Amino acid sequence: MAYATFEELEKKVFAKARKCRAAVVEAADAHVLEAVRHAADAGLVEPLLLGNRAAVTARLDELGLADRHWELEDTDAPNVSALRAGIAVRDGRADFILKGLIPTGVLLKGLFKEETGFRTGRLISHMNIVQVRTYHKLLALCDAAINIAPDLEQKRGILQNAVDALVRMGVVRPKAAVLAAAETVNEKMPESVDAAALKRMNQEGLITDCVVEGPISYDLAVCREAAATKGYVSPVAGDADLLVCPNIVTANVLIKCLRHSAEALTAGIVIGGRVPVVLNSRAASAEDKYRTMILAAAAA
Repeated sequence: MAYATFEELEKKVFAKARKCRAAVVEAADAHVLEAVRHAADAGLVEPLLLGNRAAVTARLDELGLADRHWELEDTDAPNVSALRAGIAVRDGRADFILKGLIPTGVLLKGLFKEETGFRTGRLISHMNIVQVRTYHKLLALCDAAINIAPDLEQKRGILQNAVDALVRMGVVRPKAAVLAAAETVNEKMPESVDAAALKRMNQEGLITDCVVEGPISYDLAVCREAAATKGYVSPVAGDADLLVCPNIVTANVLIKCLRHSAEALTAGIVIGGRVPVVLNSRAASAEDKYRTMILAAAAA
């Protein structure tokens, strides 16, 4: 990837001509508003707050933010807030969506209403970015949150979504590793068959703007020494920008292993719609939320 750290990615975002506009859906959430304050003070975003005016105003007062001249759009229900956020995107008033006090399902259902035009006809998927001390650059990983057991066509969509997001972030021809347990195709391991098919699609121009390798094991994708020891030759070996996992379990376990056992910094966004969507956990720290907004702004 073109960036070694989130700090380098942040510099890229600040090089843009203007701040990103973030639509905060059901904004009466102290944790989210604290993160928005951080991002606004840093010059990253201009927020559009959506939700019950009285509840949001009370929360702003409680946090000492009553003097902020942030746009606030009054709504009477969470599903209406989600719909209005989608309309704000349609009308060019929001560059990405930030989840507040609203269930993820309600948020996405509102965004996906026909009148918002939020759906692009592409698969909706999730992408994480990871910064780990033992790797020389930021590493993308998908899909750890949305698509449970994707078939081949869905994997193609997941891969292309991630590649397109990385290209928008400034990465030229990302190197994508489609993970499996080994580097050989084995009919008893369907993920290896799909990986080989995705590589062929890339060679045939059906997956664009990237270099795809697969099947390839995790160690060969991220470790040049391992690849050299095994005599494995590929431009992706030891230099992957993107890891495509065979299913949600593999991706979810891998991202959590990196985060909790390797002290990796992570951020994740939903992609495939008109703009990125940030689905932070309420347990996420303010730093985690800010890092995710950096990612959303970079991929917008």
